[in-house]
Amino acid sequence: MVRAGIAALAVATLASACAEGAAPPKSARPAPGQELHLDAPPARALDAYAQKLRRSYAARAATAKRWGLTEPPLTAPPPPTRKPRITTRKGFEVDDHEKRGLPPVFTTIPTRHKIVFLTIDDGAEKDPAFLRMMSELKIPYTAFLSDYLVKEDYGYFRKMRDLGVVLNNHTLHHRYLPALSYERQRTEICGMQDVIKKRYGTRPTLFRPPYGNYDEDSLRAAKSCGVKHVPLWNEEVFADHWDYREWDRDIHPGDIVLSHFRGKGDGKGTMPDMVRRFMKLVTAKGYAVARLEDYL
Repeated sequence: MVRAGIAALAVATLASACAEGAAPPKSARPAPGQELHLDAPPARALDAYAQKLRRSYAARAATAKRWGLTEPPLTAPPPPTRKPRITTRKGFEVDDHEKRGLPPVFTTIPTRHKIVFLTIDDGAEKDPAFLRMMSELKIPYTAFLSDYLVKEDYGYFRKMRDLGVVLNNHTLHHRYLPALSYERQRTEICGMQDVIKKRYGTRPTLFRPPYGNYDEDSLRAAKSCGVKHVPLWNEEVFADHWDYREWDRDIHPGDIVLSHFRGKGDGKGTMPDMVRRFMKLVTAKGYAVARLEDYL
């Protein structure tokens, strides 16, 4: 009201001066582009913006409710313009790891933001509802695929790729790599690189060893066929429970979370059930889900 009164007084003063044939002094005239617009004051613009935010939240809340969530997913901050330095987690190194330039093995991304990263392995379950759910809720995730499962339906993962999901390497046949020779490990890892390139158009730069097990040969082979990073995980989420790597049994900023393409035939729920368990805990603790590749 005070602002409106000041504006009206200013207009009245100028009108009076003009009626008397006296133009306002140059010092009182607004600069070009700064003329007074009473029909769109800042308060009205802010109110319109607030209404837009309320409508957006209401739409997101309705989508979340439709998928069985009480709250919509929190929005992650923009990814950093300067990527964090990724190093191998202490205790996860092989001999001369950094000296030989082998891909870093890690379970967490260095960040102060309350974000986590969802990663999903293998490719056994191909649930169309999962694709719809993740797309409608706009939850980012990263897939690590094994060809012996993916080949049952390459088209399902092509749809996933078209929705913006990055498809990465989890070997051809999901073998326990340390039991294999270097050449057989290289066949498993580089062969999957070739499959993803042929079927989906790009060669992955991320590789996850089956069961999280690897040795020096695994990392040498991965490096030889273009792998830059080896993300493991700090937590694992299922349809009915969580498992934790750390002693405090909690999530932390930058943690990588593992799950699998599994349905009722392999567990105690569907993939949407798994997502609901994941999102309820993450959102309740004030975390957003970010896209792993944006930080690497």
